[in-house]
Amino acid sequence: MLLARLRREVAGGGTTQTDARADDAWLTAGLQRAQLHEIYAAEAADGTAAIGFAVALALAGGALPVLWVRTEKDERQAGRLHASGLAELGLPPDSIVLVVAADEAALLRVAADAARCTGLGMLLVESRGRAPGLDLTATRRLMLAAEASGVTVLSVRIDAAPVPSAAATRWGVAAMPSVPLEAEAPGLPAFDVESLRRRGGPAGARCRVEWNRETRSFDPCPIQPVAQTALAGAGLPLVAGGAAARDAPASVRRSG
Repeated sequence: MLLARLRREVAGGGTTQTDARADDAWLTAGLQRAQLHEIYAAEAADGTAAIGFAVALALAGGALPVLWVRTEKDERQAGRLHASGLAELGLPPDSIVLVVAADEAALLRVAADAARCTGLGMLLVESRGRAPGLDLTATRRLMLAAEASGVTVLSVRIDAAPVPSAAATRWGVAAMPSVPLEAEAPGLPAFDVESLRRRGGPAGARCRVEWNRETRSFDPCPIQPVAQTALAGAGLPLVAGGAAARDAPASVRRSG
């Protein structure tokens, strides 16, 4: 199991570069470049965690600059991006360009054009609700554009059920309480991550990780004593007035 291997590494047992499974690479190197990947929030309240995980993946893979696309409706619903929160994750302010599209149709047009732009490191497409335009045809176009340009495309789906798509991988992400640092300072951003789909390989692996902005990589979450009070949602103020994290995340349904 992925988590068992991570614990062995922390304990000093470690796995070697040659025997590490391909689907472990995101822990230190982000997701595979020049591909379309999907990140689903386990529940609507996990939207901030899903976005934070996407930003961390961009940083882990050095996939900068980031072009972030969302709709006016989503911006009204979720709030504007919180620059200080993104900076806390390690995203430099000069490495992100935000595009607020009028509606879903405009969002898809912007995403299709941006995915062909070789000057980008990552395209982050944020959507909330059903978003019927992000169907198999649209995702296939994004995948082909990504493969041609070398741009990594992340489709972050919030308050949506998984549907068939051309994405190389699909991930379910939920927020989990962070472990307090010394003097009860807020801990590192923590995520419950599940591999829901992986093209050409097995899925189903699940692990709990912390984002370390200093090393720009994910570390296994420390095991928390039952009596310890963790700080929910610490380190993830990515939107103004955004929802905080909570415990006991639910798994996202597999589909497609």
